[in-house]
Amino acid sequence: MLILFVKFIHLMSLVVWIGSIIFFSFFGAPSIFKVLERELAGNLVGNIFPKYWMIGYICSTVAIGSLLLLWKMGTSSAIVRTILLSIMMIITFYTGLRIGPMVREAKTQMRATEDVEKKEELRQRFLKIHRRSSEMNVTILILGIVTIFMTAYHLRI
Repeated sequence: MLILFVKFIHLMSLVVWIGSIIFFSFFGAPSIFKVLERELAGNLVGNIFPKYWMIGYICSTVAIGSLLLLWKMGTSSAIVRTILLSIMMIITFYTGLRIGPMVREAKTQMRATEDVEKKEELRQRFLKIHRRSSEMNVTILILGIVTIFMTAYHLRI
């Protein structure tokens, strides 16, 4: 029964994590920017992001921990999935703890400056950081889908 519970927790952590990425990236954020004025939408999304990353922090920790526990129990071969989850976790923590503050700082500086040239320079910096964050998000999503597929195979669901 313990093994079944650990498998459930492992799978649930993956599904919640990757599901939140899919929902926010393809439905939540686009809808927010479609309905609200751009600055207000940016503020709302900026308020959501720390919670979004927290889901990744918690779910990645639970996913790796439960996978290692399954491995220790002898029910799963986990080398590739542990590597994939570790990469995903590192990217998630880097994006939330490093890229997130850089985005907030760039937005704050853009709003504070009146100099048109400086504002455009900051806007370009923001777009570059945002692009990097988006690329990392897509990487986590792709690796997550691969990991869920491998998990379904290994858990014989």
